[in-house]
Amino acid sequence: MRFILDSGSSIKQEEKAQYGVDILPLKLLFDDKEYLDGIDLSMEEFYHKLIEEKKFPKTSLPPLEETQDLVNGYTQAGEDVMIFTISSEISGTYNTMCMLFADNPKVRVIDCKMAVGGMRLLLEEAMKYKDESLDFVEAKVKALIPRIKTMAIPETLDYLLRGGRLSKAGWMLGSLLSIKPVIGFTDGKVDVLAKKRGLKQAMQMLADAPTELNCDKEYGIIASYTYTRENLDKVIEMAGEEWKPYMRVFDNLDPAIACHWGPGAFGFIFVSKE
Repeated sequence: MRFILDSGSSIKQEEKAQYGVDILPLKLLFDDKEYLDGIDLSMEEFYHKLIEEKKFPKTSLPPLEETQDLVNGYTQAGEDVMIFTISSEISGTYNTMCMLFADNPKVRVIDCKMAVGGMRLLLEEAMKYKDESLDFVEAKVKALIPRIKTMAIPETLDYLLRGGRLSKAGWMLGSLLSIKPVIGFTDGKVDVLAKKRGLKQAMQMLADAPTELNCDKEYGIIASYTYTRENLDKVIEMAGEEWKPYMRVFDNLDPAIACHWGPGAFGFIFVSKE
């Protein structure tokens, strides 16, 4: 069985060999120039455009013709293919992949209902059962989806607002009333999970989350950030010695996702026990 993810998973192109997967790069458009996420735009160039030049990119689907060729090559060779996409609530990738491969019984498309580290956790779950049927693996993956917790604190809400991932009301609450929101996913949508008075209270909630939400240590914790991990390191210290050994991935998010969270965001992604 072959596994394919879009770059909204934040699994880097250089990690493909480690996992034995293919990564479909989402597209970023700055002014009139198009880039493939993680391929022809470095982190340094991306943040220069975002912060210094104050340019906000549009994001769009992976190259479709190349995707068809890749998947059809695998299925024609007799292999099953499972495609993991960023939540259908924030991207059209899932629906497009479903249409592209609707007539191919050897392809299964999974709406992960989340992004970044949660998709990595779903991939790792699927890989445990890669010798089983598509139906079996799909059932295992979908059973894990509601157990994955994504909790993040953006330094500013401006980027989520500009990218259409947060409502104007949510932006006003956080920006004008000095409320620091803790952001995550609810049924695939970007949602405000909690509202805290100031950064310190929000960071404490994040630090307490693995304990409060009964984190399953078997899966570990994916510690994510954008641009700088200074605040992330502070939260890890606040979480205490019990959880430090389980911080197994420190993920500087890919541009296609980082452009919406903005620089200075940080968070935890983990699996709650059943």
